[in-house]
Amino acid sequence: MAALGWLTPRRRSATARSVLAGEAAAEAARKTSQELDALDGLSAYESPSSATPPEPAFPVAGDVHAAAFFDLDNTVMQGAAIFHFGRGLYKRKFFERQELARFAWQQAWFRLAGVEDPEHMQDARDSALSIVKGHRVSELMSIGEEIYDEYMAERIWPGTRALAQAHLDAGQKVWLVTAAPVETATIIARRLGLTGALGTVAESVDGVYTGKLVGEPLHGPAKAEAVRALAAAEGLELARCAAYSDSHNDIPMLSLVGHPYAINPDSKLRRYARDREWRLRDYRTGRKAAKVGIPAAAGLGAIAGGTAAAMALHRRRR
Repeated sequence: MAALGWLTPRRRSATARSVLAGEAAAEAARKTSQELDALDGLSAYESPSSATPPEPAFPVAGDVHAAAFFDLDNTVMQGAAIFHFGRGLYKRKFFERQELARFAWQQAWFRLAGVEDPEHMQDARDSALSIVKGHRVSELMSIGEEIYDEYMAERIWPGTRALAQAHLDAGQKVWLVTAAPVETATIIARRLGLTGALGTVAESVDGVYTGKLVGEPLHGPAKAEAVRALAAAEGLELARCAAYSDSHNDIPMLSLVGHPYAINPDSKLRRYARDREWRLRDYRTGRKAAKVGIPAAAGLGAIAGGTAAAMALHRRRR
């Protein structure tokens, strides 16, 4: 994307930055979706397992004025995409061990707590921007394809994937909406056979990352602004659209549509959703996951491994 630094002066309010981030994400999403439509040989859809819950009666088949918007981290995929991406970049020697320790600890905390910590997310964003600065967008896209196969493909929730497929089967477009870089989100969307992705847009000049963002990360209110902008551009009626998320941070986006779903919800979103009689789905295992919103048996090994890795690296540095 061409440099848009003149649009993002420091004096802009948080709301203005959210709108700018949302509009930039919508523009990037429509562009990449159109490019994907022109390509042949997209990855085949992987059928969900027989244990997947049955698809709901909603969505309405043939309703072309409706679409579905899915949060990515802990909704479509276990863990946070940006941390998996960071792990892949470390493997390719993009940064040193101390950065890996930070990524490992943040990922372990995220999976254990089941919620997004603003400081952790901002730290991860700043680290990622400094890492990719000076690299070509095409280079990171190519590496992103490899990282998806290495760390992300096996972390897709079959239940959420089935919900997305239900919308596709009904003839509706399905978009990822995430704070992850739009390039990473677009790769995941394409691999899952979705329409496209709304993600955080990093500034680039002549195809090279500058280390700056357009607006702000696509998080919280910015997600709602992105959905609003895309809906206007696509001629969608938000009252007929659906949105899916695990996090209370996405309440602005969920409240924007007529069919909000809480998927693997954190405790705050679970309470909020129950008070408003929103639909809830939990694809995690164990009673604890259903009660307090943390990954149980299936995720504890990964949590312990990530924490141990971070501690080991810390000891080595000392």
